[in-house]
Amino acid sequence: MAKIRTHYVCRECGRTAAKALGRCPQCGEWESYQEEILEATGPRSSSRNSIVAADSAPITLNELQSQDSARMNISIQEFSRVLGGGVVPGSLVLMGGDPGIGKSTLLLQTALEIATSKKVLYISGEESPSQIKMRADRLQASSNGKSPSAFPDSLLLLTETNINSIFQHVRNEAPDLLIVDSIQTIYDPALDSGAGSITQLRQSSDKFRQLAKSSGLAIFLIGHVTKEGVIAGPRLLEHMVDTVLYLEGDRYQSYRLLRAVKNRFGATDEVGVFEMAQNGMLEVRNPSEAFLAERVVNSPGSAIAVSLEGTRPLLVEVQGLTSPTTFGNPRRSANGIDMNRLLLIAAVLTRRVGLKLGDQDVFVNVVGGLRVSEPAADLAVACSIASSIKDQPLRADTVFIGELGLSGELRTVPHSSARIKEAQALGFKRAIIPKRIRKNEKNPKGIELVEARTLRDAIKLGLLA
Repeated sequence: MAKIRTHYVCRECGRTAAKALGRCPQCGEWESYQEEILEATGPRSSSRNSIVAADSAPITLNELQSQDSARMNISIQEFSRVLGGGVVPGSLVLMGGDPGIGKSTLLLQTALEIATSKKVLYISGEESPSQIKMRADRLQASSNGKSPSAFPDSLLLLTETNINSIFQHVRNEAPDLLIVDSIQTIYDPALDSGAGSITQLRQSSDKFRQLAKSSGLAIFLIGHVTKEGVIAGPRLLEHMVDTVLYLEGDRYQSYRLLRAVKNRFGATDEVGVFEMAQNGMLEVRNPSEAFLAERVVNSPGSAIAVSLEGTRPLLVEVQGLTSPTTFGNPRRSANGIDMNRLLLIAAVLTRRVGLKLGDQDVFVNVVGGLRVSEPAADLAVACSIASSIKDQPLRADTVFIGELGLSGELRTVPHSSARIKEAQALGFKRAIIPKRIRKNEKNPKGIELVEARTLRDAIKLGLLA
């Protein structure tokens, strides 16, 4: 009889250990080890090192054909851009996000569209077919204002969590697209562990990967996320798939951002912007205009930053607020930017500009639930804080572009021409930028470029006289 044995696996890096460790020696994460059940196969065979005849054969690159032309087109352009131009046959895509953020809604919309020309199998381990039908009726009725009409017959629904049964249905139906909601509910009966464990996630994901590569079937997997915001399960799960997507956003805001953190078929710095509405996930074709729609003009503490998300410049409003502290240590709060970046900017404002922030609580917020991670927004953040503490509004027709150095100097940022062009298209008349070294850059006409060497100069130029 086979002996059951266990070991422990780090869910972040996949390192194994004989017992649970408080901190992983490889990745440094705390309390990341989870038990994994293994089944021994008996004594080691003496033929372990024997050579096995290979079933595969090497081929040259000239024998292969590009798959770009074979992509399945999606009319949802924001989704298609993040994927790299459509769905690649034989690809395995993992989508994660907070509960209720819209993962199932977005993939159901995609399934309804692709089903008009391809066969789609939608597998749900969390909802019944009637629940999915109710969502589809709501999406269709609210989109055309009429009662729901007939859906494509090539869209098939299945509620199943046994991976063997799922594979049997795939063989019988031969779909072009498979959607699994969610991977944490799928289990392999050959394993003793329950659904959602490290063993089940690894085994199920590997089987779906083999299915996608061997049959050319495009597969979408929906994954739950942990409280830290990463996909639940071992980090190995993200390494096994071709594309990892995250649907982000504040549940109290209507805007959603779809990011690709890994993509073997396209760029990883693209972002799609959606609005969660009654008729599903609506594309936001001009996100800059949407993020600035409720801006209060000539309000102290409000500055416009130009962030670059992939190849798309986005204009966002950065709000800064200072208030006398009632505690011994002043507070620093950042929503939408990195906290360490805020501390750096506050220190430069205090030391290089002379603003007295030692007795002030400083709050910074990026409007719309967007998170800005690039340093090109440093100037806008600094100017918004300076505007708040001086109680003077910044010029309403001005955008702020620049990275902040520790000496208070402004540094240029990449793709400045594209940023300025987007600002000019939205009606802004001035742009405060770092003093340029290269004078031969082509910038759009119709917008005044105001160059500043230091942060102190930029604040003076940006404040409304």
